[in-house]
Amino acid sequence: MSIQKEFVVRYREDGHVRFQFPAQLCDKVIAERISAGIANIEGVYRVKVYRSQQKLSIRYHEVVCDFKALARQLFDLLAELEQQGALMPQPETRVTQWKDKLNAKLDTFKLTRWTKEKVGEVKETVQAAKVLTKLGMKKPKAFVKDPEKAIIDFLNDILVLFLIRLHWGEITQNWLVKPLKYRYEWMALFYMFFLLVRSRKQK
Repeated sequence: MSIQKEFVVRYREDGHVRFQFPAQLCDKVIAERISAGIANIEGVYRVKVYRSQQKLSIRYHEVVCDFKALARQLFDLLAELEQQGALMPQPETRVTQWKDKLNAKLDTFKLTRWTKEKVGEVKETVQAAKVLTKLGMKKPKAFVKDPEKAIIDFLNDILVLFLIRLHWGEITQNWLVKPLKYRYEWMALFYMFFLLVRSRKQK
């Protein structure tokens, strides 16, 4: 039975078609070969293979390549790969297995590093919030005298802290390096501090 006959159209609209393909093609190497071949078809601008779901999604320009032309070229590609024996799963070599293990470890390392960075950011933010809370608690008279203003001042401090923490990477990596290019950002930052200081002045 030809491999093309095992492809089933599950969804189709102008410029988008989704096929169900046989489990035989779920192999990583085979899926990459098919994906690369389809991407070379004129008019195709996006190819996505969902190996776990046995689905193939293709987006294309109808004006350049209509569905019939796309299906014909897809089946020709499958026939050519089948004749070459490229659709038969190959046993993994030790090098491939080693690469897969290394990639898995790298992914785990990246996830762990990202998690640690996020935890560190949360800790820093919480610590800063604690400092602001302590500073606010040292001024009970201000809170008793004008609780609304005290609460607004505290929330303004939190907002400024959040904004600085959110843009800290941009500030250190871009704003300081190219101050003229980011002059409007610097103006907004200075104006924010001006408003913050002005709001603290006694009337």
